[in-house]
Amino acid sequence: MKKVKIIAGISWAFLCLILIIILFPGLNSFSLSVSKLPFMKLNPRYTGGEIANQVISKSCTLDIRKPVFNGFLKERNSGFVQLDWHGTIPDIIKDSIDYDYDGKKDFYVLIDRKNSKTVLEPIDRKVKDVLISTPTSYGWAIRVGLIK
Repeated sequence: MKKVKIIAGISWAFLCLILIIILFPGLNSFSLSVSKLPFMKLNPRYTGGEIANQVISKSCTLDIRKPVFNGFLKERNSGFVQLDWHGTIPDIIKDSIDYDYDGKKDFYVLIDRKNSKTVLEPIDRKVKDVLISTPTSYGWAIRVGLIK
């Protein structure tokens, strides 16, 4: 019985080694195909959420994303809304934002890109402060803190 267990264990290890050697060159394409499955998606805390609205002007485009409140098990009481400016962006960005599309402006934002200074003037009580304001590869992005 002892010899059978030893032979089975060695055989199993050898089969696993062969399987790894066969699959190793294809791991890149396998991971790419798995990432395209419908249930695989990036967390909105990393991506900033889905784009809810675009404000297009002559020189640049403002993407207003959906507010993000997600948590591990349930929604959080605090979250953020991300704004992305693309294209030829002026040195000073001055915009009024209605992130929840209720017809009323929720906050004003003033960004001095040269000095990396962002000033937020909240109008709605749900808007708290600027969490992140940073240059990106495509332009400029800010995250504004929200409370439910």
